[in-house]
Amino acid sequence: MSVEDITPRTTWDTLRKEADAVLVDVRTDAEWNFVGLPDLSDAGKQPVLIPWQVYPSMQVNGAFADHLRKAGLTPLNKLYFLCRSGARSLAAAQAAQAAGFPHAFNVADGFEGPPDAEGHRGQIAGWKAEGLPWRQR
Repeated sequence: MSVEDITPRTTWDTLRKEADAVLVDVRTDAEWNFVGLPDLSDAGKQPVLIPWQVYPSMQVNGAFADHLRKAGLTPLNKLYFLCRSGARSLAAAQAAQAAGFPHAFNVADGFEGPPDAEGHRGQIAGWKAEGLPWRQR
């Protein structure tokens, strides 16, 4: 089973339409606090915040699947994993599938996408660049 990449816009539309769709933000506390979070209030939801790597060591969160279950998620949920650019979220989605969550998707280009020519993120691709709702924490 492989993880499908889903665009941020399609993810947003699905979150608004499907009650069992959940956004799992796998970035670090520092990223949530200083970069911002998707604002899902128009969809009547909040993102589930579970770091894939633990700051500052950046070791993979060995309890990741347990945290998904503790957040009330089940194999019936459609889980959309989001990170900065789409790499950590892909690894998290693969781990979720291996742990028994079959409907795991990767949000392509993540929250900020790749850096532009000046090294700034959030301009080329990703949640922010697509103009989807977000807020500072």
